[in-house]
Amino acid sequence: MPDADKLAAVRDALPATRAGIYLNAGSCGPMPAETARAMDDAAAHELAVGRAAPGGWQDALVRMDEARFAVAAALVADPADIALTHSTTDGLNLAISALAWRAGDRVLTTAHEHPAAYAPLAALRARLGVEVDVVDTGDGGDPDAVTAAFAHALERPARAIVASHVLWTTGALLPVGRIGAMARAAGTACIIDGAQAAGAIPVLLDDLGVDAYAVPAQKWLLGPEGMGALWVRRAFADATVPATSGGLSYPSFSLASPVLHPGARRFEATGFHRPSVIGFARSLGWLSMYVGLPWTQARANALAVGLADRLAAIPGVTVLTPRPAPATLVSFRIAGWSASQVLAELGPRTFAVARDITPIDAVRLSVGFWNTDAELARVATVVEELARHTADSIPARRLAVLDGEGRPLG
Repeated sequence: MPDADKLAAVRDALPATRAGIYLNAGSCGPMPAETARAMDDAAAHELAVGRAAPGGWQDALVRMDEARFAVAAALVADPADIALTHSTTDGLNLAISALAWRAGDRVLTTAHEHPAAYAPLAALRARLGVEVDVVDTGDGGDPDAVTAAFAHALERPARAIVASHVLWTTGALLPVGRIGAMARAAGTACIIDGAQAAGAIPVLLDDLGVDAYAVPAQKWLLGPEGMGALWVRRAFADATVPATSGGLSYPSFSLASPVLHPGARRFEATGFHRPSVIGFARSLGWLSMYVGLPWTQARANALAVGLADRLAAIPGVTVLTPRPAPATLVSFRIAGWSASQVLAELGPRTFAVARDITPIDAVRLSVGFWNTDAELARVATVVEELARHTADSIPARRLAVLDGEGRPLG
């Protein structure tokens, strides 16, 4: 389809894009109507026939297989290396806790990690006396500087590196392939938070060379909350006994001679909400087969680069995202304004759905392939207006009324 027609069809299939300027897929992406229908149908079936109907469990296992294959297709991996999880946090905890930690061990991370990564490391420090070493990577925008910082940190033994592929704060793309190679050479596990990368940028898990990669369903993969996936390198998985285990971790269970699933599936310990499993697979299929991930990722990146450039040209605005923007997050500040003050004005004036990043007091715009040029131009125009004032001097806002392309009416 021509791009204009394709964009219109995509926006029709994502109803939330009609409710405002959707710029917060870094928290939760807009769900395809097709996904919602599939989940509703599955829930209605469970209500009508019960969740213990004959064949129900076998069907649930097939649906889980479908979801694993859909993740593998989107992120270029072997389905046998994919485990379903309940979130990125869940996946990171599963991978981190599977290592044989001892008091005095050392783990490397960055100053820009999400609490999903920090929290399990803080727990290790509290429980076992593990040393958490924050590597100075700056804003993450210089791959050579990031590589050098980790190389220097690895001069002392470390049991693991826990870092993000794309930083949730500045949107910087870390050179995880280089980091993974250095980690392997040092005998250090490399565990990656892929929350702001999976779906947003091209990811080839089999080529990254890391040991584990955790992703959520609800962000750039446009799936339901309460679902995620964990990719685990085969050799790492087979050498590991997960700290959390359940019936799904075993092909069949015997207390006398338990044998874990080979590969990543040994990390699946508990059951899943069946409509959500179906919804996760449906969103992935919609992205991969109906819309096309190369198109979505190229378009989102081009829009993010253009927005970052436009914001950077506004006097008084500081763009924190390294440029050219390699991913889809654009973070910025306005001189004299707090991030919360900017959002308090930006939302009502544009109907933009965005968020602030408290640790760096910045506004973050998650630019998606569903956004239009007119929407982003509207946001930039209002940012420029705010930058000409202070929070005290800005004229009283007039609520915006927008057409379907994000242009103000009246």
